[in-house]
Amino acid sequence: MTVRLTAIVTGRVQGVGFRYFVRRQAERLGLAGTATNLPTGEVEVMVEGPRNACERLVAALRSDAAPGSVAAVDVSWSAAEGGFAGFRER
Repeated sequence: MTVRLTAIVTGRVQGVGFRYFVRRQAERLGLAGTATNLPTGEVEVMVEGPRNACERLVAALRSDAAPGSVAAVDVSWSAAEGGFAGFRER
């Protein structure tokens, strides 16, 4: 089942290679989507793919391997909408 994961990642996650880390993990898991720096200092991760692959990405975002310092990962799930071609950092 294909789903859309939206995660807002807070902490020291800008300027530390966090979006690049997300892209590498997402591509490895076969997910398409985006990682976007927000003006608030957070990073929004939006991906679509199999639910189990999305859950593995969430685990990676929360892991010690993630660059910077992740304080929290707020996750929401919805139906896949399509429209993503590969993965982009913004």
